[in-house]
Amino acid sequence: MSTQKPSIPKGTRDFSPQEMNRRNCIFKTIRLVFEQFGYQPIETPAMENLSTLLGKYGEEGDKLLFKVLNSGDFLSGVEESELTKDNAAALSSKVSEKGLRYDLTVPFARYVVQHRNDITFPFKRYQIQPVWRADRPQKGRYREFYQCDADVIGSDSLINEAELLLIADKVFGKLGLKVIIKLNNRKILSGIAELIGHADKITDITVAIDKLDKIGLKKVNEELAERGLDVDAIARLQPVINLQGSNAEKLSKLSDLLRNTADGPQGIAEITEILVLAGIMNISSPVELDLTLARGLNYYTGAIIEVKAADVTLGSICGGGRYDNLTGIFGLPDVSGVGISFGADRIYDVLNELNLFPTAARSTTRVLFVNFGGKEEKLSIEMASKLRAIGINTEVYPDNIKLKKQFSYADSNQIPWVVMIGEQERMDSSCILKNMTTGQQDTMPMGEIINHIV
Repeated sequence: MSTQKPSIPKGTRDFSPQEMNRRNCIFKTIRLVFEQFGYQPIETPAMENLSTLLGKYGEEGDKLLFKVLNSGDFLSGVEESELTKDNAAALSSKVSEKGLRYDLTVPFARYVVQHRNDITFPFKRYQIQPVWRADRPQKGRYREFYQCDADVIGSDSLINEAELLLIADKVFGKLGLKVIIKLNNRKILSGIAELIGHADKITDITVAIDKLDKIGLKKVNEELAERGLDVDAIARLQPVINLQGSNAEKLSKLSDLLRNTADGPQGIAEITEILVLAGIMNISSPVELDLTLARGLNYYTGAIIEVKAADVTLGSICGGGRYDNLTGIFGLPDVSGVGISFGADRIYDVLNELNLFPTAARSTTRVLFVNFGGKEEKLSIEMASKLRAIGINTEVYPDNIKLKKQFSYADSNQIPWVVMIGEQERMDSSCILKNMTTGQQDTMPMGEIINHIV
């Protein structure tokens, strides 16, 4: 009788030890930088009440929520007549009260409102946890993936925006990844929409121009026409889309173009201040004003941030921005915030493609003691304990088998150092240390191992 090979749900993944070591390298780097800037960790449950999640991501987002069936007889209280194909939405509300979180932002808003009496504002939190979306799986898009978010809520200061740019700069600098930080502002986009006479179509305009890098100017203009913009409006938009020069030159031209709009001047003032602060903070990555950047426009109310890898053609690997009234959906109005989110999965793909993962990210074990059995085995166990006591991850091979198999184990697990204590070494209080990368091996006193391991 044949048994079916086990599998996992589409859109999810297993991670090998090597992959986990590399992913943990990313998480550790992001976490350390977050903490350098005073962000504190929180965690929220994988499941939230559907009343918390529904209606926060739009109609399409609601369709992508993974719903959890009620415990026990989830059909109790449901009439047979209700079990029809056309009654799915109404039935869902009766058999499911909870769902897996779609992102970390809405749970964070719920957390802030629920715990507002225990929080000191401004509240700076970071969160590194998985989220789930019932999306169609494809390359680079999964149903289960990690988000690495940092947000500060309860402060209107633009210092926060500039610090988020610096956080991105430091994270990618530590990972050895060259990036370009792009910056825009919702108020500038509103001013542009007003300038061309279509303030009511700001979303349509920005959805189209956000695709400029992907489909080109001609296709963008065609889409603008399809979305209801007249020929004159599209013509007035061209100088803005094609605006070139330094950040200062772009802002100067924008100041002239948007000076009579309601929101444009304020957006320009905010971007100018953020760039001044970024200069004081000595951000090393290039920061560019990109007027086509929209990123979920309905969500953001001020600055919009996006980070792209400089050496790989890929979408955003980090993004965020300013949002007002995040907590208003839960009854705590007028609390502004700004945040940034790192896409761990995309960052992994970029680092992997560019071969930028450090050697230390290959294995958690630094040293393997070969097992010769008898007294040599016991001495190896003793020496391994001493190395662990000073913080060096160390293994002793558990079985006294052929050396070839023990070295193969070290090689397969990318353990950089192997120590051999045979009978002669035990008698001499020495050991043989082999560098698995270069193949060089040296005999030395046991106490000197630590001086050679790098």
